[in-house]
Amino acid sequence: MEISTKALSLLSLEGKVAVITGAASGIGRGTAELFAQMGAKVALLDIDQAKGAEVERSINRDGRGAKFYKCDVTSDADCRKVTEAVIAEFGKIDILFNNAGVAIRKNTLDLSEKEWDLALDVTLKGIFMLSHYVIPHMINNGGGSIINTGSGWSLKGGANAVSYCASKGGALNLTRAMAIDHGKHNIRVNCICPGDIDTPLLHSECEQLGENEEQFMKAAADRPLNRVGTPQDVAYAALFFSSDMSAWVTGAHLVVDGGGLA
Repeated sequence: MEISTKALSLLSLEGKVAVITGAASGIGRGTAELFAQMGAKVALLDIDQAKGAEVERSINRDGRGAKFYKCDVTSDADCRKVTEAVIAEFGKIDILFNNAGVAIRKNTLDLSEKEWDLALDVTLKGIFMLSHYVIPHMINNGGGSIINTGSGWSLKGGANAVSYCASKGGALNLTRAMAIDHGKHNIRVNCICPGDIDTPLLHSECEQLGENEEQFMKAAADRPLNRVGTPQDVAYAALFFSSDMSAWVTGAHLVVDGGGLA
């Protein structure tokens, strides 16, 4: 019982404030719900106002603290204004989960410049922009935890996904660089590398590739644990990186893919 109580205490986010991007669906929503259950106040960032507001209502129905902010993570102005708004509302930011991303399934010949820019702007620039404004508040608060969403394709290549692989590979090495720079500020920076997760993003990939959905999902489940991941699978990894249980972990990546890279 004593060990269990200590473990729960280490995982608790009670009194902490978390900012989550891409929070209107998928991994972002699943993580926001878990963080709220673990005691955090949650700032929900997304460009989808309707879905974001619904997530806010859902979390707050349980008497927990969540607030939605419409934010384009590629916009300097949006990231600055939202950071200021979160500080005004909650007083601090302890956790930043840079989770927003896009998946464009095209090769180098078929991909347009506009699509390339979108993929790198949302994933890489988005991490940079919000971190740029949030980190000073974390420094003033004595530290914090930043989690960036990478991918299994941060570590290897994949077919018809050049912009996705480039942006996710960049997210992983950006994580390492940030961890080196801000360890002295007691800010830990880590990366989660999911495999195929059952989200709207994964289903959009199937549609882009013009594949049969049943066959596509069956192929996605072809890994040692024999299933596609869930948003909760990734949320648990984000909880570990956000909590005191990972107090001496920074510059690391955690592959959450059911053994797909094994």
